Amino acid sequence: MPRLESAQKQERSVYFVDAAHFVLGSFIGYLWSMVRIFIPTSCGRSRYNVLGAINAITHQLITVCNETYINACSVCELLYKIREETIGAITIVLDNARYQRCALVMELAEKLNIELLFLPSYSPNLNLIERLWKWNKKDCLYCKYYERFDEFKEAINQSLRKVSQTETKKEMDSLLTLKFQLFNSATYNRV
Repeated sequence: MPRLESAQKQERSVYFVDAAHFVLGSFIGYLWSMVRIFIPTSCGRSRYNVLGAINAITHQLITVCNETYINACSVCELLYKIREETIGAITIVLDNARYQRCALVMELAEKLNIELLFLPSYSPNLNLIERLWKWNKKDCLYCKYYERFDEFKEAINQSLRKVSQTETKKEMDSLLTLKFQLFNSATYNRV
C-alpha cells in the first residue's frame, strides 16, 4: 500500500480506525474443568464504547469513549483529535460503517485535510486496530470479574494506556506489524 510506504518514510501519518463495544459481563477466555465451577458474572447491559485510531508506524492510540453509541458525531470528534495531535498529511483507514461514510464525516475530513480510505466490506483482517481490540480483551477482560461498571471501564482504559508505554512496546511492535492476511487468488468449487 503506497500510503503505508509513505508513512514509513515519515511523509504522512496513517491511522487505522474502528470501534469496540464492550458489554459488562463474562468474557471466558478458556475453561476446562472436571467438576462444576460457578463463575461470578455481572448482569445488565452496561456498555462501554471505544472508538480508536492507531498510528500504523508509531502505535500512538487516540480514542473517543462513551457509554451510549458510536455515531457520526463520535467520528467527527476523533477526526478533530487526530488533526490536533498530528502534523502534516493524514490518511485514515476505516471500515464501511454507515456512520463513517456519511456526509458529515466526509465533509469534515475534507475541511481538516484528512484523506479517508475505506476497506472492502467484511475484511477485518485488513484493519490493524482489530488486533489491538483482541489484545485488549485478552489483557483485561478474559476470565476476569468486575463487580461494578466503573471497575470494568477503568480496566479497559488502563489496558489501552499500556499501548503507548515502554513496557509493552516490544509486544505492540510484534502484534501491530504491517503484515496483512490477503486472499488474492481465492478459488472456490461450484457444487
